[in-house]
Amino acid sequence: MTTLKILSAGAVKRGVARVAEAFEKDTGTKVEIEFTPVPEVRRRVAAGETADVVVATPVALDEFAAQNKIVAGSRGFIGRSRMGVVIHADAPVPAIADAAALKALLLGASHVVRNEASSGIYSEKLLNKMGLTETLGARLVVVKTGSGIMQYVADHPAQAVGLAQISELMVMMDKGCKVKLAAPLPDEVQNMTSYDAAAMSGAPAAAAVLAKRLASAEAKKIFAETGIS
Repeated sequence: MTTLKILSAGAVKRGVARVAEAFEKDTGTKVEIEFTPVPEVRRRVAAGETADVVVATPVALDEFAAQNKIVAGSRGFIGRSRMGVVIHADAPVPAIADAAALKALLLGASHVVRNEASSGIYSEKLLNKMGLTETLGARLVVVKTGSGIMQYVADHPAQAVGLAQISELMVMMDKGCKVKLAAPLPDEVQNMTSYDAAAMSGAPAAAAVLAKRLASAEAKKIFAETGIS
């Protein structure tokens, strides 16, 4: 039996897993998936690690294409993820109508949590732009992954606030993590992260078929149900 490995960004976890499961059933090809933040995907591929299919941001895929590490013609667009404000499941839902309301919420938080992935890099820039980085000081917490954001907020119910991908929040809520979405980031400061899939160079022909499946119209319906549109 052929086995394909997907190296994927974590924000699209639910959709990638569902599409891969359907692909297994339809083709009899086993699919193994490893999820990790995009910066880690980029580091590992740059270091020479290979998989059969890679799922990451367009910037990362552009890098891989320039290095001849993905198959020309196999690349496709999966969807975009929006960011949201994460609070404890038992916390009252604040009104976050605009950037000013978001800033006030963050200023009043016991901890503000971001990660080291693509969304966390945006959060860092946003906090700097709002003039909050120095003000928050030790209240600003940086964790490695999106799931780490949710776990930290769940473990610190007293006014801890996370900035995370909504799709990753949905994954953790499904797992019973005691967090919820307060609101998407206001439109004026919203960040949309796109994700592409491609077969890696040297992979079996089935990898290109799987990459195309991940970017298909059918798959986009599945991804939309997981917060990726």
